[in-house]
Amino acid sequence: MVSLADYARDERTARVMLSMIVEPDDTNIGRLLRREGGIETLRLLDAGGPMPGVRPEEAAILHHTVQQAGSRVGFENDLAHVLDGSYTPLIPGDAHWPVSVDALGERAPYVLWARGATSFLASRRDARVTITGSRAATAYGDHVAGELAADASMAEQIVVSGGAYGIDGAAHHGALAADGDTIAVMASGPDRLYPAGHRDMLERVSDLGLVMSEMPPGSTPTRHRFIARGRLLAALSSATVIVEAGARSGALNVAREAHALGRGVGAVPGPITSAASTGTHLLLSEGTATLVTGSHNLAALTTGRQQAPARAQGLSSGLDLDALDQERPGRSL
Repeated sequence: MVSLADYARDERTARVMLSMIVEPDDTNIGRLLRREGGIETLRLLDAGGPMPGVRPEEAAILHHTVQQAGSRVGFENDLAHVLDGSYTPLIPGDAHWPVSVDALGERAPYVLWARGATSFLASRRDARVTITGSRAATAYGDHVAGELAADASMAEQIVVSGGAYGIDGAAHHGALAADGDTIAVMASGPDRLYPAGHRDMLERVSDLGLVMSEMPPGSTPTRHRFIARGRLLAALSSATVIVEAGARSGALNVAREAHALGRGVGAVPGPITSAASTGTHLLLSEGTATLVTGSHNLAALTTGRQQAPARAQGLSSGLDLDALDQERPGRSL
């Protein structure tokens, strides 16, 4: 029987296969990749025996996952399809690989799938700023996010966000309206533009900027993939700004990931009566974020936090992600 490792002709193909088989943010896979490389990691997974640094029960689960993938009819065709040239698979060592994500250590992505200006990822980390927040944004939050994104664009910074309704959409629109550069990080494959109501905007981002994901083409968004994406939004930029967020918003996860990496974190205050600002006030009160009231604060954040990153730890997944499975038709900004 042909093993999966037999399909891995090089490191790129091996990492592409891992992105098709294993969920992102798996520290066991990340540890093996750093120690053994992609091809040897696949061989170890195929073999079904002990794996360096992996507990036996976790190794058994990984081996079962690989067995299921290997026995799937058409896997070879699926591999050929994702590598048909429609999307660029970037791996460490490539000219446009964003070295800032290497700070994630064992939680770094196996591969990044990109469509658009991959050169954005090769820019200096302080040339990128992440602006994100609640999907259930208020008119105030939308306005502030758009203004901050436009100001960042005027300062020749690349605006990074997640393409979602609410604050994310306002940030992308603000950058595009200012003729700026923007990156949308998907929790699905780069071909599955989510949410559907933002398809036109995301296609424009891919034409003028960059759409990217650690998930291969064809992948659907899931709760775990949304949570895992938070570490990429945090790691890509020198600073993260949360404009609005509820008390259990997934945007708080992004802020805490950025803080753990030693990156700048800012939060925009709102009315004390607004539930949409509960999360930003929490970040400010606990000291995770500093106050952002305008572009002058944004500039200080992106240039003032260049300390060595702390070890990135897995954060709590007990977040409602603003009901991520509800696309709220009609809110397309």
